Amino acid sequence: MIITTQYTDVPVDGAMMRTLVIKPQVEGKYPGIICYSDIFQLTETMVRACARLAGYGFVVAAPEIYHRIEPPDTVIAFDDDGRTRGMDAAARTQVSEFDADCRAVLDYLTAHPNVAEGCLGAMGFCIGGHLAFRAAFQPDVKATVCFYGTGIHNGKLGSDADAESLQRAGEIQGELLMVWGGLDPHVPADGRAKIEATLQTEKVNFSQRIYPAEHAFMRDVGARFDPEATDLAFGEMINFYRRIFL
Repeated sequence: MIITTQYTDVPVDGAMMRTLVIKPQVEGKYPGIICYSDIFQLTETMVRACARLAGYGFVVAAPEIYHRIEPPDTVIAFDDDGRTRGMDAAARTQVSEFDADCRAVLDYLTAHPNVAEGCLGAMGFCIGGHLAFRAAFQPDVKATVCFYGTGIHNGKLGSDADAESLQRAGEIQGELLMVWGGLDPHVPADGRAKIEATLQTEKVNFSQRIYPAEHAFMRDVGARFDPEATDLAFGEMINFYRRIFL
């Protein structure tokens, strides 16, 4: 599908959150997906991923996750200084603030004229995978894809000592797809096993895929990019969403 791209400001807590919105050009009703970036915000890599998803027939809304700290349109560089800057911004953001931002974007999508009623989903990469996992706590989110979500297994997210995300897994009413890199040191095998066991205990409807790849293997710049694993994982996401929404 041909797509259209724009940036809009979504109100939350008395301020504005710059949000990338990409949708099919053809008028119609489509599922709406909140898409979360990694710590570098809306880089060209993230914009390409959102555009690719929208081209399959989705309205995509990707907020700047550090809008409370960074000026609008801030894109953080893929380097050591950028990594430090992104991690610092994460450490200065409360989990409750991330949750408020999530609800604001979901409300935006619900009101969007091109989003089909009752068709909301979430996805995200790295810290965004964790934020997508928390988006699944919202009762109107029907399908969530978490790409190598960091901090889910140990509660590390934002400025809180423990986000307690895994402890809240029983609140998830929709379906989950968990995607991992088997060589990812940030979410080791025992961390993945802890998540899997909890989801099973809480009777969450989920599936998972593990690829022989490193952390951030879907970021299409840098030494860790794995094109084959990326294509396979992206295809899994599209099939997952289509099965649930279409």
